[in-house]
Amino acid sequence: MMRFEPRLWMWGPMSRLGLSVAALTFCLDQAHKWWMLLGLDIRGKGRIVAAPFLDFVYVLNQGVSYSLLTGSSQRWQFILASFAVLASVALAAWLARGIDNRLAAVAVGMIMGGALGNGLDRLTLGGVADFFSLHAFGYSWYVFNIADVAIVAGVAALLYESLWPAATRVDGSADGK
Repeated sequence: MMRFEPRLWMWGPMSRLGLSVAALTFCLDQAHKWWMLLGLDIRGKGRIVAAPFLDFVYVLNQGVSYSLLTGSSQRWQFILASFAVLASVALAAWLARGIDNRLAAVAVGMIMGGALGNGLDRLTLGGVADFFSLHAFGYSWYVFNIADVAIVAGVAALLYESLWPAATRVDGSADGK
């Protein structure tokens, strides 16, 4: 008879790498946000031109991606933060049970760290703090933060790994053996 062992569900061969990347991503994101808010006082300064194509601004995103489903209530922010935590727990279980290569582990860690960083913003700031505004030739991209970059990079790496799995294996084999 097979026993349920929680340790086997939440820790696997790539867990250390993925969770380390998640912690590093979370810490970098939060350090940058608090430096922008407290050290640079971006809220008080307004827009800072950093390059012809990049400005630093402060935008509090109270919705999800691209400000969809915006809601300023504390309850809504708690729901979105809770979703980030639940998604991260699910990703940690996948990391422990189904991830067998370093690229995927790093990618999942980046997604987890970014989601948790944005989730903490929702609880402490009432929304996600975004700062980077890219623009060129009259076009502007949405304002984003380091956590958003980590999430997008993590998803891109998972897509790459799923389309070309042999390329992500150390020995070049498709099954990692």
